[in-house]
Amino acid sequence: MRAVLVGGLVGALAVPVGLATSAGAHGWVTSPPSRQDHCRTGAAPFDCGQVRYEPQSVEAPKGSMRCSGGNAQFAVLDDASKPWPVTSVGRSVTFQWKLTAAHNTSTWEYFVDGVLHRTFDQGGAQPSATISHTLTDLPTGRHTVLARWNVSNTAMAFYSCVDLQVGGGTTTPSPTPTPSPTPTSPTPTPTPTPTDPGTCAATPWSAAAVYTGGARVSYAGRTWQAQWWTQGEAPRASDWGVWKDLGACATTAVRTARTTVA
Repeated sequence: MRAVLVGGLVGALAVPVGLATSAGAHGWVTSPPSRQDHCRTGAAPFDCGQVRYEPQSVEAPKGSMRCSGGNAQFAVLDDASKPWPVTSVGRSVTFQWKLTAAHNTSTWEYFVDGVLHRTFDQGGAQPSATISHTLTDLPTGRHTVLARWNVSNTAMAFYSCVDLQVGGGTTTPSPTPTPSPTPTSPTPTPTPTPTDPGTCAATPWSAAAVYTGGARVSYAGRTWQAQWWTQGEAPRASDWGVWKDLGACATTAVRTARTTVA
């Protein structure tokens, strides 16, 4: 009878141990440092919340394009207005993952500003604890790379976003100036009406639309240009924000003057 009780006690104790091992089966990108890695090391100059202590736990259902994967516990990772540290790299970069335990894996996906750049097929096998992938031909400029680790035997994936400055250029080309026509006679410029908010040539901003770097929208009487991939974030002036303010739209008076000159 004593042997039976001891065996039952050992079996009961073994269950939590097995569950604890499964719960630790997570991972994140450590090089170049991902947003959650910056939170872990304290490099992010703001309070990251719980992700600071659980950088490996950014897990959510497959298919999300958010840095948090849609996991509300780590929503701070989706905030592009935060001053996330940016790593300067060349056009070829090796991404290093740290896995606290290895899940059987279908694929590893890398998106640059929301556009799929490269997929690595794991074929359902277990990866090593420090697996890495090299991306080549990255576009120059400021970009956010979303790394997505798809588990093969569950509906879940792990997410890591990495902020990069690739090369020394910028992804948004300078607009070609349009030469002004030579007027046949001087025309006085009418005084603009202060209450006229102006008419924008760019498409109005939509919370449901997806915008990539270089896209232009109109919002609140001004023209804005996306610096990288974004969705649902309304344009506003910010040193670290995704939207760049290109200025007020043309007023009625200005449009009238241009029409008269032409």
